[in-house]
Amino acid sequence: MTTLTEELAEWASALRLDDVPDDVVATAKLQILSQLAAVRAGIDHPLGQRFIRAFGAPFQEDPARSAYVLAGLGSWLHYDDTAYAGHLSNSTVTVPLAYARHQQLTGEQLLTSVVVANEAAARITAATTLGPFRGQSAAFTHVTGAIAGRLRGENASAQRWVDTLGLGFGLPPRTVPVGFLDGDAKLFGASTPVRVGLDACDASAVGLAGSPVIIEHPEGFLSRFATVPLPEAVVAGLGRRWHTRTTSFKVHPGGPGMDSAIDVGLELHRLLSSPERPLRAADIEEISVDTSLYTAVVERRAAEYLHGPASPVSALVFSLRYTLATALLTGQLSTDDFSEKGLSDEERWALAERVDVRLDQEMTRELFHCEVPFGEALRQAGPRGKEWLRQFGAGWEGDGSWLVDLVGELPPPSTDFTDARKVTGARVRVVLKDGRAVTRELDVPVGAVGARDSRPIAELVRDKWFSSGGGEEFADGVDRLERASADEVAGLMALPLG
Repeated sequence: MTTLTEELAEWASALRLDDVPDDVVATAKLQILSQLAAVRAGIDHPLGQRFIRAFGAPFQEDPARSAYVLAGLGSWLHYDDTAYAGHLSNSTVTVPLAYARHQQLTGEQLLTSVVVANEAAARITAATTLGPFRGQSAAFTHVTGAIAGRLRGENASAQRWVDTLGLGFGLPPRTVPVGFLDGDAKLFGASTPVRVGLDACDASAVGLAGSPVIIEHPEGFLSRFATVPLPEAVVAGLGRRWHTRTTSFKVHPGGPGMDSAIDVGLELHRLLSSPERPLRAADIEEISVDTSLYTAVVERRAAEYLHGPASPVSALVFSLRYTLATALLTGQLSTDDFSEKGLSDEERWALAERVDVRLDQEMTRELFHCEVPFGEALRQAGPRGKEWLRQFGAGWEGDGSWLVDLVGELPPPSTDFTDARKVTGARVRVVLKDGRAVTRELDVPVGAVGARDSRPIAELVRDKWFSSGGGEEFADGVDRLERASADEVAGLMALPLG
């Protein structure tokens, strides 16, 4: 019987860009721009500069070292993009970019590597979505991303894929919550698993073998990393269910689940503030946020590690109260707001402490009924998912049965993700001391899959690139990447962080 890694390997090792729908290719190109913008933002932060002092420049002679640094710089500010399932680009984009010159990739081959890495990493991550690790805490996503991103560029055989995945998932990284949120260990959240994946590639190249049943075996990866394993997610709809289509692009740092609230905060700043009369914390009588269980839980966890201006950045990027207060008062949210310049602003801390975060049941129901970040896993799980829902709800109130009842029946799994949505809603109400009250609501964040009444995603991503200091020549080169020769790709790789 064919194993999961064997079936995935056969498909991934044979895929060509001509097999990939045009919209999926277009998304992969946007991922390159967006992820490198996140890397540039990481470089601008003092922690990013220390990371470079420790491990070297983002692009250096050793491609494995480059991949390690790129993965670290792009991830920890939560300015990286998300998909169903996982924060893919930290490995699925950075590894192919790091190896592009070394492997002499054409633009077509580079894009193929990105798409294959997306699909492989998302599928193995999806199989564990109903488990203790989600989003960036699912560090093992980048073991797959690194393996797939490198092996596709090498045109490695399917057997080599099987061995490499077996080796990489024999000892996958496991996130420790306090290390992830308290201190700076989160900087390694993507880079360490990338190194594990690349080491597995080196090992398989000289003949070391991995278990072909590493994913589904009773004592395999899923048995240790999933509460409700979904082995079927690894190979479901290969060549039809394009996980790359579920990519949501971040337009500001911070997350997860708080993007809608931040977007609304920025809108309210434009409405309530002006150069002549800037909005001040003293002008606000009350401020509240109604949001889903996911966002409320993340906010509660982050709050345990906040200490005002001395807060670790790792926890600060998860703080709905801090990011919303910053957006509302300043009209922006950028790298500076997570460094000393922003953290020393006592006014935003004073406002943050007054933000009332409240659970909205309808938003919670919609969160689990859309595809991203949990709904598709629950659809695939069917009745098996009820116990996971119960446990998730118990983390907030009672035994969690209320959440099972609230979510109710779910639609069937998606066939191709063309209509995927990421519904992480928020309703922000601000009552001013002059008696005015303003409420704004958003269900799908700006830049997220399924967003309505928003600017085209391509425009948002290019703006993200340019606002990070990126140049037009690189953006235009990525736009026509599928036609680039190996020499042109090599030249392009000299541009992004210069």
